[in-house]
Amino acid sequence: MEGTRRRSTKSIHDHKLVDHDESSAVIGPKASDALPLPLYITNALFFTVFFSVVYFLLTRWREKIRNSTPLHLLTLSEIASIFAFITSFIYMLGFFGIDFVQSLILRPSPDVWAAHDDEEDEEDLLKEDACIVPCGQALDCTAPPPQKLTVDPIVVVPSPPLKPKAVDEVPFPTTLTEEDEEIINSVVAGKTPSYSLESKLGDCKRAAAIRREALQRITSKSLSGLPLEGFDYESILGQCCEMPVGYVQIPVGIAGPLLLDGKEYSVPMATTEGCLVASTNRGCKAIHVCGGATSVLLRDAMTRAPVVRFGTAKRAAQLKLYLEDPANFEAVSTAFNKSSRFGRLQNIKCALAGKNLYMRFSCSTGDAMGMNMVSKGVQNVLDFVQNDFPDMDVLGISGNYCSDKKPAAVNWIEGRGKSVVCEAIIKGDVVRKVLKTNVNTLVELNMLKNLTGSAMAGALGGFNAHASNIVSAIYIATGQDPAQNVESSHCITMMEPLNGGEDLHVSVTMPSIEVGTVGGGTQLASQSACLNLLGVKGACKETPGANARLLASIVAGSVLAGELSLMSAIAAGQLVQSHMQYNRANKDVAKVSS
Repeated sequence: MEGTRRRSTKSIHDHKLVDHDESSAVIGPKASDALPLPLYITNALFFTVFFSVVYFLLTRWREKIRNSTPLHLLTLSEIASIFAFITSFIYMLGFFGIDFVQSLILRPSPDVWAAHDDEEDEEDLLKEDACIVPCGQALDCTAPPPQKLTVDPIVVVPSPPLKPKAVDEVPFPTTLTEEDEEIINSVVAGKTPSYSLESKLGDCKRAAAIRREALQRITSKSLSGLPLEGFDYESILGQCCEMPVGYVQIPVGIAGPLLLDGKEYSVPMATTEGCLVASTNRGCKAIHVCGGATSVLLRDAMTRAPVVRFGTAKRAAQLKLYLEDPANFEAVSTAFNKSSRFGRLQNIKCALAGKNLYMRFSCSTGDAMGMNMVSKGVQNVLDFVQNDFPDMDVLGISGNYCSDKKPAAVNWIEGRGKSVVCEAIIKGDVVRKVLKTNVNTLVELNMLKNLTGSAMAGALGGFNAHASNIVSAIYIATGQDPAQNVESSHCITMMEPLNGGEDLHVSVTMPSIEVGTVGGGTQLASQSACLNLLGVKGACKETPGANARLLASIVAGSVLAGELSLMSAIAAGQLVQSHMQYNRANKDVAKVSS
């Protein structure tokens, strides 16, 4: 080991040699050689003496303090105890490997320490390591033949202090240059802001690597499991993520084919939850063999709701009446539509809270999800009405009446993004053979679980089994905003018997699916590939907005498949069994795959 002192066996011409016989060529005694007894007895004896003496002396000193007796007046027993304390303490220091104690007290007193010889130290290490074997083979290990050792006079050479290294610390890549090292030290010292590396270096990947290494040095924590290579950091600059240090890998599975509106779709799902893709895939199979599912788009409108304040509630009500008056809609929409050639104002819904006014603007956004687009249009309208309402105080471009990334009744009732209904008729024999249950059981379970159970829980838009599972997985795979899973997962699942209870009608109604096929994370390579797989990559040139609307329908169709499969698994009592088989870390992969 580097930095470990070792007795040199090579003679040094500057010192006298001390000759030894072969049989006496041994290293000096250790702390455990203090008594001619077995090691465990010697250790037990000295430890017992040490703690017994400590207890005795503390007791005696406490009695002297209580009796006002001077501490320096010692009895014979106290003198003996102090001597025993010192002796046992020195032994314990030697036992725990304190080198200077072992060398000065327990070992013979040599004149000097020997200087190190690197080549010979390396040979000694190799010889010692040859006798170290894995656990279980130690009984077969034979000691090497005795070798003649010549011990030189030794000289004390202090070891340089070693910088403590964290267990998880990993070295910087071998491509580190002196310039990189200077920048890293500057970031660690706080002289260079981490967020400015991209602009200073002009190389996004190099900036990420330097930021990553600086972070490891600052925190003394390793990022060795977080990939750095194989990602286009230029593509996220100023758009997706700031101050990157790597990227997270999430496996993508394929469910399907989903037969929806007469076309087949292989649905990519990014998830780390076992059974999710398999369950959705089973639902797709049941839908496919029954002729597929049908979807209907009810509404397509993104919303933004600023909050403004007036001096009186009457004045706030006047603006409300102005914005909701059909006679003023053309002028307001003209101001709104200047922000984009795709953004078109549809309606304005206002709510009053005292002298505060909340205005919920709804507009189409083409193939973009549209949050930025609608925000720009809203700002144009605020600037426009400020001329007629100069006393209006704009408190915020968003007043949570939108409502974005939060469960809200306004989204459940009015909708936000794409409102979609998807339905399918599942034959009775498919319910029995593929889903392993029956129609009446599914209908009853859906009523008691998804409807009554959710009502008992006070659910808001959560009248389903696990719509958010499928929505989140597709959103991550296709570059959507995962946080909008909150309102996008609003869903009510309905199941009704058909043909005298022989067949099953199943549907999902999702009023606020917020998706886009351009902008945000959709332009990243992996997410773009998943959109391409679905045939909805980028903007639709023939019919603007068609790709985003189709993606929303695919999300709803996939939710339909997931709901159908999970409800069947619960009805058949298969839920726990399937998760124990496919969602356990200690599973036998070979057996499962077979």
